[in-house]
Amino acid sequence: MLPNLAFYAPVAILLLVFLSAAIRILREYQRGVVFTLGRFTGVKGPGLILLVPFVQQMVRTDLRTTVLDVPPQDVISHDNVSVRVNAVIYFRIIDPEKAIIQVEDFLNATSQLAQTTLRSVLGKHELDEMLAERDRLNSDIQEILDAHTAAWGIKVGNVEIKQVDITETMIRAIARQAEAERERRAKVINAEGEQQAAQKLLEAATILGQRPEAMQLRYLGTLNFIAGDKNSTIVFPFPMELAKLLQTMALRE
Repeated sequence: MLPNLAFYAPVAILLLVFLSAAIRILREYQRGVVFTLGRFTGVKGPGLILLVPFVQQMVRTDLRTTVLDVPPQDVISHDNVSVRVNAVIYFRIIDPEKAIIQVEDFLNATSQLAQTTLRSVLGKHELDEMLAERDRLNSDIQEILDAHTAAWGIKVGNVEIKQVDITETMIRAIARQAEAERERRAKVINAEGEQQAAQKLLEAATILGQRPEAMQLRYLGTLNFIAGDKNSTIVFPFPMELAKLLQTMALRE
């Protein structure tokens, strides 16, 4: 009995080692890039995968969307303003074969490409565009990254600029610029109001000049308004038509 046990024990151990090296289980979101004696032989998964031990090797890849945080980058804008920008990138592997064979480390390669692209694209725009047109800039960066990473079997789905940091000096300058813009708008609105009021007064004067009786009614209305203020002295214009009438009567006498 003991000789048989001594014989079967190594065999059982070898069998367990063989099975552990041959059996792989891949989840639904995983794929395995299989190499046979160093040559690519296919992409397998998900589920149970059988490999030939010591002859075949498998590299796992994850097909889920990966979130990559781009470190803050120093950028000189088109109007020579120094800013510090960081972003986040969402991408996923669509071709496991290319992601493993065409690039050594697709995660690091995508990160480095994102950093250089971020500096290159934002450097072509002014600070106001970085602050107000992020959606357009995100789309431009995403298109450039997606075009370059397609050769690696990677699809860049979205790019978001997280934060644009500027110096305290620029913050104060922007605040002064905003205040000057508000003052300019207030002056323009005031000038437009005065222009409209002057136009209406001119139209009213033209109408009153065409009808003398309307002018007399205007005088009476003005007197009524002044009398309501309880002033001790009232000064009002003397109608020219009445002066002319008195002058004509004096000449006739």
